[in-house]
Amino acid sequence: MASIKQEQIRNIGIIAHVDAGKTTTTERFLYYTGQTHKLGDVDEGNTVTDWMAQEQQRGITITAAVADCPWKDYVIHLIDTPGHVDFTIEVERSLRVLDGAVVVLDAVEGVEAQTETVWRQADHYKVPRIVFINKMDRMGADFDRSLDTIVNQLEANPVPIQIPWGAEHEFHGSFDLIENKGLFWSGEELGAIYEEKEIPDEYADAVAAARENLLEALSDLDDDFAEKYLEGEDITPDEIRSTIRRLTIANKMIPVLCGTALRNKGIQPLLDTVGWCLPSPMDLPPVRGIHPDTGAEETRSSSNKEPLCLLVFKVMMDEGRRLTYFRVYSGELKVKDNVWNATRHQPDRVARLFVMHGGKKQRTDSIGAGFLGAARGLKDSMTGDTLCDKDHPILLEQMQAMEPVIVIALEPESSKDKDDLEGALKKLAEEDPTFRHREDEDTGQILISGMGELHLDVLCTRLKDEFKTNIRVGQPQVVYREAITQSSSASMILDRELDDFHLYAGIELEVKPLDRDEGNRVRFALPAEPEQPSGRLAAIEESLNDTLNGGSSSGYPLVDIEVTVTKLLTSPEGQSNDAAWRAVSAQGLQKAIESAKPKQLEPLMLINVVSPNDYTGEIIGDLNSRQAEIRSIEPRGAKTEINAIVALKEMFGYSVHLRSMSQGRGIFSMQFHSFG
Repeated sequence: MASIKQEQIRNIGIIAHVDAGKTTTTERFLYYTGQTHKLGDVDEGNTVTDWMAQEQQRGITITAAVADCPWKDYVIHLIDTPGHVDFTIEVERSLRVLDGAVVVLDAVEGVEAQTETVWRQADHYKVPRIVFINKMDRMGADFDRSLDTIVNQLEANPVPIQIPWGAEHEFHGSFDLIENKGLFWSGEELGAIYEEKEIPDEYADAVAAARENLLEALSDLDDDFAEKYLEGEDITPDEIRSTIRRLTIANKMIPVLCGTALRNKGIQPLLDTVGWCLPSPMDLPPVRGIHPDTGAEETRSSSNKEPLCLLVFKVMMDEGRRLTYFRVYSGELKVKDNVWNATRHQPDRVARLFVMHGGKKQRTDSIGAGFLGAARGLKDSMTGDTLCDKDHPILLEQMQAMEPVIVIALEPESSKDKDDLEGALKKLAEEDPTFRHREDEDTGQILISGMGELHLDVLCTRLKDEFKTNIRVGQPQVVYREAITQSSSASMILDRELDDFHLYAGIELEVKPLDRDEGNRVRFALPAEPEQPSGRLAAIEESLNDTLNGGSSSGYPLVDIEVTVTKLLTSPEGQSNDAAWRAVSAQGLQKAIESAKPKQLEPLMLINVVSPNDYTGEIIGDLNSRQAEIRSIEPRGAKTEINAIVALKEMFGYSVHLRSMSQGRGIFSMQFHSFG
């Protein structure tokens, strides 16, 4: 690791909709870079990055996995991410630490529902991207239509740097528009060998037009390039590549390539493009954060000489022990280093360091700026935490919270099982920020909540198989929210004699509804005199936030409410303490909520259904019976795509029902849309 320069590093992720071919593409990366000697297959359950038992059994990616791929002059640190919406947090926390991404599209389907979700996440973190249009050998593959979906659905600027050489069963390779040559795969030797050929006459006009479009697109985006192009100067392939790289890193264009990972065509040029097109850690601006004590802006350049700064992006249990994944932004982390957790204001210590390769670990003594790694010994650090040098603290932006939308009840079969279950749930909660668990005070059941049926099914299977707990699992239920429909005010006084102690505290507050998704706010609008002790205000604010999170009488969390404390009351005869202020604040807020006409909000889901045209009418009729709001119905040749918004409670068991309606040929995906 010490011999690798930062200019050689490419921290990238492979992201896409489920079944677009992410893991297959990853396996080809590993094979052609010499990291594996046999091509892994998702269907056979022997891929490197899908190493968990659950992933191999289900044939899907559940957890993001890290692998190293040395390719020519580059070292590609690769993260294979899930495509299923229930595991979106894995994509979110991976994108937070990546410098670039490869977005894989199915050449038949183009941009799909989860593609839009991961694209927005990449937009949020300003991650430069290239697109690989996969499955060009499938019946119905359409390169141009896939480009149109990028423009229309993602509102992005795709610029092909390759176009396909044939399609469907006659897909042979691609035409490189930069070098102006053909890349031909014969299918022998598992695609390890391909030929560079002259462009056949029947494709000459199409390739010339596509290359002209590429040069014009670069001219529109880069003044220096435009000057050369318009003056008719010779432009070398290296000049084209450097311009593409500059524009890609600036997120002004999306280079597009094509191939078929399963048939081993197009992977080596994709690896080349990752190397010359996507940024190294040094190509990006210094990471920004704040001083955790003063709030002043802090920056860290990607250098081992800078003070240490790293971000935890994943925590998981490995062989029963905690393994913490991180990205080093500056400085160098060494074995047995003491670090400062700026998020939690406490120290932590590194026992061992590893470079990860799927589920396998390779020990190392240090990990420097720009690298991804994993550590044992970090007992208290959680996903999203910033670790740094205590003498030079910095707090990086934390990841966006994702609230669970579905809950099920668990019952341990014995008291011993309950103890085992509590320990297992605690470990799962450390791994997964979208997982919640609590005990129902009335029934004694353990309630676990997550992002969808599949998410909770995977967790329950892990509890049984991995943690060996004996549990009974209830039916899934929807997690609701509550909001108020009008403004209200309330006053509450706590006046109580406790032995010889006279406890007195009073509060007056107002509540008003906010627009949807604004969140909750607590404000103080108190008279200047008398000045209130800071500890008192902190206790009141904490109590109000706890009450909002705990909900009103229904127990569901309250959302989009502004609480304003207008007056605090004390008495010369009585005394108050933090406990009294917490109690009176909670009671006062509950009283105000009750008179503000609260209403229940349910999670609404955006669903995408694709099925053969023969079943479209029946599927639409079924969605209407579920009170769905049909957003669009789009023909796709022999298939139809339907987008709709529907309440989550109406969608339990839908996958089985859809298979029945469409004779197993319909597919659907679902993601959270809003509460309403």
